[in-house]
Amino acid sequence: MFGLLQLPWWGYIVVTLVLTQITLFGVTIYLHRNQSHRSVDLHPIVSHFFRFWLWMTTGQITKEWAAIHRKHHAKVETVDDPHSPQVHGLKKVLLEGAELYRKEKCNQETLERYGYGTPDDWLERNVYTKHSAAGNIALLIINVILFGFIGITIWALQMAWIPFFAGGVINGMGHAIGYRNFECKDASRNIIPFGIFIAGEELHNNHHTYGTSAKFSVKWWEIDLGWFVIRLLQLFGLAKPKYVPPRATCLPGKSSVDIDTLNAIITNRFEVMAHYRKTVIAPVFQKERKKQNRALSNEAQTLLIRDTSLIKDKNQHTLTTVLEQHPSLKKVYEFRLKLQTIWAKSNAGPHALLNLLQEWCKQAEESGIEALQHFVTHLKTYVPSHCFQQRS
Repeated sequence: MFGLLQLPWWGYIVVTLVLTQITLFGVTIYLHRNQSHRSVDLHPIVSHFFRFWLWMTTGQITKEWAAIHRKHHAKVETVDDPHSPQVHGLKKVLLEGAELYRKEKCNQETLERYGYGTPDDWLERNVYTKHSAAGNIALLIINVILFGFIGITIWALQMAWIPFFAGGVINGMGHAIGYRNFECKDASRNIIPFGIFIAGEELHNNHHTYGTSAKFSVKWWEIDLGWFVIRLLQLFGLAKPKYVPPRATCLPGKSSVDIDTLNAIITNRFEVMAHYRKTVIAPVFQKERKKQNRALSNEAQTLLIRDTSLIKDKNQHTLTTVLEQHPSLKKVYEFRLKLQTIWAKSNAGPHALLNLLQEWCKQAEESGIEALQHFVTHLKTYVPSHCFQQRS
């Protein structure tokens, strides 16, 4: 039996990739960035297209997806996280991510607490939610009519695409394997710098650091295809990004620690700490490693930059030993913690925080550690910018 469309063998592969990519755009742009995080506004035409498309290709209900994802952010890496590999193990999340999702969507407390603000119109109640499986069946029929028996294979791949890549790869590998631009308070990682295959969702550490950003790429060499589509929709008035990652602004020659410095480093605190890791901890660590004939391990360097909440008990002894044996590393490590406590004091007024920052800079300049002194010189050049406003 042949379908209405006769294609060469490679044509069916292209069609499958295009169709699954549209589904990925629906997940990342509509379910994730628009519904879960409200980081981008979509025109009703775009929103409903994605709702309809996802109903056919995934059967996912907007309220369930948004609620589970919001809970993941709120309870990340804890026993209440619906799909943390740090809790459940990488193998389980990677291979059984869809099962973990199905289990959590039956939790009415999750849906009631985290599923607010999602569509609740007639179509959502009477079609998409009430008959969530009907869309999958309709898609199977359409595929067979268009492509013949091979349409069943295309349909099967469409059904498996999101459960495997979103439910397994992103939720699993995205919290276990890859690189980290920022030391946020969870184990999120960027799987690869080129967010093409999964529409930008690979840039998971960037997303967890700036959860309300519509753009997942941060470094110039990172690619977020979902953001590219959002910008394309914006050209036609169909999308409006609300937030993007902050961009640190420095004023050459500025040499004072004032309220502008304070506001700038609080806004750009993740970038500031990434710079501290690169220009202070890394060179001091390498200097100590040369002294010890490379006795210091890469694990030790990782522990020096990792958020304290992520250091496991079995690693704490290693960190304590390193700090005891290397006074210079202990000093830069303690300065790192003291700097982080400044923006953690949310109840303190701006003048109190400014005094803390000025005192921190003064002590760092008197530390005798050249890398730390250079960092303070750079820190003083930070000035505020309207980082979370829409920009090109």
